[in-house]
Amino acid sequence: MFPIFYSIGMLIVLPAIFIMMLWKVSFKSKLEWLLDSLVTVVLIVWLFQAGNWSWIGYYFRFLWLILLIGAFIFSWKKVRNLPFVTKYTLNQKFSIGIYVVLLLVFGTYNAFIVKSYTVDEKGIELTFPLKNGTYYVGQGGNQVLMNYHNSHPAQKYALDILKLNTLGTRAKGLYPKELKKYKIYEDDLYSPCNGKVVNIQNDLPDLPPPKSDPENPEGNHVTLLCENHDATILLAHMQKGSIVVSKGEKVKTGQKLGNVGNSGNTSEPHLHIHAEKDGKGVPITFNDRFLVRNSLVR
Repeated sequence: MFPIFYSIGMLIVLPAIFIMMLWKVSFKSKLEWLLDSLVTVVLIVWLFQAGNWSWIGYYFRFLWLILLIGAFIFSWKKVRNLPFVTKYTLNQKFSIGIYVVLLLVFGTYNAFIVKSYTVDEKGIELTFPLKNGTYYVGQGGNQVLMNYHNSHPAQKYALDILKLNTLGTRAKGLYPKELKKYKIYEDDLYSPCNGKVVNIQNDLPDLPPPKSDPENPEGNHVTLLCENHDATILLAHMQKGSIVVSKGEKVKTGQKLGNVGNSGNTSEPHLHIHAEKDGKGVPITFNDRFLVRNSLVR
């Protein structure tokens, strides 16, 4: 539970503090105001892109943009007649130094995030394996700040996919133990390509969060060798007993494979999908889109 509360604190408490400071602080010069404004902007932009908003609501993140604009306009009215610089006390110089450090830190985070949207190597084009809903990428992209799989060579471009309800959250409740409270649980899962089933696992239990099975990391899964691609596609964490294809069977794009579950080394119900060739992860695209964290597929 700690990582969730930590992340929620980052998504709610941290931006609230910085926006409130921009709104309320009495600045002595335009320089102080400018530095505070820039730090707040790069912080909000970083969290907007890299935060996992499926816990508190995907659409909630737009509220911070609106409040940021309001704070920016309101605070500018208070400083527009101030000098750009003035004589600063030691404490004020220290505060300016802190602003500069924070600007460098959050600016660097944003630079890393920009990298996550692009890949140098050619991706494998697949058909999105889920239908009938709004699907959310919780982990995805070409940078570890957006996709923790990126630090594992075989899963470098892996995606963890959730499903959102009308409120933009992935479950009824913050972190329920009941699997059916997760929107994606038991969703039908379809083949993303024409190909051949090269491996399946179908008899591992679905575990109530936060339990996991690190000894069987993929859980119940289907591994495909897609036509025209010299790479294997893994679809993992499927529901026990739901797989309806057999090892060696040829499948068509859109053919049902089974259902999303919560088996294996997983924190909650979701679909894990990645492509691998010679032990290295390969980028995958859907309708020529390279998906990253906070991407939606409808």
